[in-house]
Amino acid sequence: MKFDRKKLTDQELLSLYRKILLPRLIEEKMLILLRQGKISKWFSGMGQEAISVGAAIAMEKDEYILPMHRNLGIFTSREIPLYRLFAQFQGKESGFTNGRDRSFHFGSKEHNLVGMISHLGPQLGIADGIALGHKLRKNKKTTLVFSGDGGASEGDFHEALNVASVWQLPVIFVVENNCWGLSTPSRQQFNFESFTQKGPGYGMKTKQIDGNNILEVYHAINDISNSIKKKNEPFLIECMTFRMRGHEEASGTKYYPEGLQDKWAKKDPVVNFEKYLLKERVLNKSDKESIYNEIKAEIEEGLKIASAEEQVTVSTEKEFSDLFSPFEQKVIAPKSSKKKEKRFIDAISDGLRQSMEKYPEMVLMGQDIGDYGGVFKITEGFVSQFGEERVRNTPLCESAILGSALGLSIQGIKSMVEMQFADFVTCGFNQIINNLAKIHWRWGQNADVVVRMPTGAGVAAGPFHSQSNEAWFFHTPGLKIVYPSNPYDAKGLLNAAIEDPNPYLFFEHKALYRAIAEEIPDDHYTIEVGKAKLVSEGHDVSIITYGMGVHWAKTIIEQEGINADILDLRTLLPWDKEAVSSTVRKTNKVIILHEDCLTGGIGAELAAWISEHHFQDLDAPVMREGSLDTPIPFAANLEQNFLPKERFRAKLKTLLEF
Repeated sequence: MKFDRKKLTDQELLSLYRKILLPRLIEEKMLILLRQGKISKWFSGMGQEAISVGAAIAMEKDEYILPMHRNLGIFTSREIPLYRLFAQFQGKESGFTNGRDRSFHFGSKEHNLVGMISHLGPQLGIADGIALGHKLRKNKKTTLVFSGDGGASEGDFHEALNVASVWQLPVIFVVENNCWGLSTPSRQQFNFESFTQKGPGYGMKTKQIDGNNILEVYHAINDISNSIKKKNEPFLIECMTFRMRGHEEASGTKYYPEGLQDKWAKKDPVVNFEKYLLKERVLNKSDKESIYNEIKAEIEEGLKIASAEEQVTVSTEKEFSDLFSPFEQKVIAPKSSKKKEKRFIDAISDGLRQSMEKYPEMVLMGQDIGDYGGVFKITEGFVSQFGEERVRNTPLCESAILGSALGLSIQGIKSMVEMQFADFVTCGFNQIINNLAKIHWRWGQNADVVVRMPTGAGVAAGPFHSQSNEAWFFHTPGLKIVYPSNPYDAKGLLNAAIEDPNPYLFFEHKALYRAIAEEIPDDHYTIEVGKAKLVSEGHDVSIITYGMGVHWAKTIIEQEGINADILDLRTLLPWDKEAVSSTVRKTNKVIILHEDCLTGGIGAELAAWISEHHFQDLDAPVMREGSLDTPIPFAANLEQNFLPKERFRAKLKTLLEF
């Protein structure tokens, strides 16, 4: 192995030696603790330390790195106190996740680190967003993100590289090619010789280096970082290396061909760098022994502190309170009494525009939302007012764009992502469910992101442009969901969602866009999130609904002459239990209506809750109606049969007969 120190001083070389030795000695200790049952799991980075340490040292300390589970050297090189690192491994409070997540599944804003989740890919899109924040602020910073060769098979890899190249973002993508994805060899993961062949397809510069040579890694990352700071552009670097131990210790290494580990042991990054320093007389045997002893003492001291700490205190209240970043909404009233009649679609556009004016760094992202104004024209004229940097057309990369939104949030920048149709959110499901919803609960990073979801049927758009999919997210702790039924609520709730530094799904029914209008304030205002509204008052029955269901219910009670409460939930998470209780006690008969399919819909949860908490107040069974449990058909007569309106009419009459 050939080392080239270039202009590095002896002291800088010794510093690198200490930094590459530290994760190796920590890992040797962790393997002992694993066998003793003092930690539950270990993902080995043995043999790959040169990549982590070389990359971390090459980056400036205020530049973000997004590591994986073999990058212990990233965390130690960023000088995280060892006792906190060991407390994290043991699931204790001094760690970074309050015992909620394992080993390297954490981030630290203090150390400019964003940890991974198990899905091996979503972090790449987050890096795009962090880099976008740097580019927008013109602060000449680079972002570095890791992927394994196996993880690079994920669609997130393609999406993130594509977005980074299209937007010319200052991000370095590092592929740690250790030749195996758990037990699967590279030949069963991809059919090319090198990841450097990928770069040209994205219009991206690439380079392959020896990932076991710490000086080669350091110089390569340092040079690339300095280059892309001068000219915003992404870079793909492949670090060739080998995983000396199993994917994690329980999986073992029996799948390795005989002799392979012996071959790579000769390329051990720690041993070879140590030999080089001894040969160059930068290090002598006495100093080597002293450094070993000092590091081992540091490890023992960190373990002593972490081990002495009590197990994390169980607090159900804290588990709930940490779901969201602290935020106390103060409802904003319009500054004047000026009003204009606006359609549902105009109200959304109005709220979005005023929020862009209120938050000068806020970024909008979505397919065709730029000069074209979006397929529904909600952002028409926004580019001329706010510019292309803030109103960003995106490639068809839902996952990477949602990840980018989270990356912007890490930079303290609000964002709105428009799903062209709510149906398309499936392509970004993982980012919403596992990143946006969980990140604050995991390690305290808020996700200041609003995802707009044009939803609903009745427009003859068929099964892939008409779904009501709010219930998919209703089951996910850490999200807030609003679903207005009218222009006034649409503007006020959108403004409220954008103001809140937590993740929102904002559902807006396409069929209402140009079908309804009302006078609403010209000024910016907000509506209380989590507060339902009675849109009709009566004594015979309570209809609990939201979205299009509000209009169906109003039409039917008027046509049938029924005296009913209609409660518009407006917010689905958190939903207004007090308002539901009040109407149930008042009428003693309840029916829940939603456009979503009946089985597993939000109505099922409300019906169960009412039955559990208000059984004594009921004069009849709690009823509910929703769409058929089938996909949504295209033909108009089939679609009307699918929708619940007429079945709701019949069921409402049945309920009144009790």
